[in-house]
Amino acid sequence: MRERTLDRVRKLLAKAERTDNEHERATFMAAASSLMARHGIDSLDPAEPRRGPRDRVVVLPDPWAREKARLVSLVAQAVRCRPLLIGRGEGGQRVHIFGFASDLERADVLATSLLLQMASGLARVSLPPDVTAVRAYRRSWLLGFTDEVHRLLSQAEARAEAQAPGAGTALVLADRRAEVERAVADQYPRVRTVRPRTSGTGYRDGAEAGRRADLGRTGMDAAAPRELPGRASG
Repeated sequence: MRERTLDRVRKLLAKAERTDNEHERATFMAAASSLMARHGIDSLDPAEPRRGPRDRVVVLPDPWAREKARLVSLVAQAVRCRPLLIGRGEGGQRVHIFGFASDLERADVLATSLLLQMASGLARVSLPPDVTAVRAYRRSWLLGFTDEVHRLLSQAEARAEAQAPGAGTALVLADRRAEVERAVADQYPRVRTVRPRTSGTGYRDGAEAGRRADLGRTGMDAAAPRELPGRASG
């Protein structure tokens, strides 16, 4: 059943990637995010022997490597993983993501699709006539898109948790979050929070595009990873 659900999610995401109709894209993404959130709850089985948290490093290439890394980080955060921005290397911005296998898989499926949707959305953007700082506008558009996607994914996750049968789900989730935090602390005892800056109306336009996609931050300085707080403002 779980593989069947993931297959349905991938098909919905593929449809969202292909369509130029924003209403259709919103419909496909709403269905995909809801299914993916339920899949995350269905994957919990406190009686089943399981391995502890795992981790992986994702490298996001230019252009817009930092903004891509931010999208990957906040998508991972929304589906109960812990992302850390660890700086440039190996051809792009690196994100170190910690989480249980099923959540890492969900983060990968969603982020892969949303990176494509974000790139195609930015390519279709028509700049307002009063915009002179083009790169700043485009960057704030990307930040707005990412924050709105994060908000919508987080809402879907919260609904799925609230609708889960039985009282054990909350305890299992709390236990898993604690294990993930311990895994992060073992590798990165010092973590600082960073917040991206935005400018102009690009942020609002990007957030609107994120809503149509329908679906804090953690990080490092030279010695410590950086964490995204919540959504950016601007």
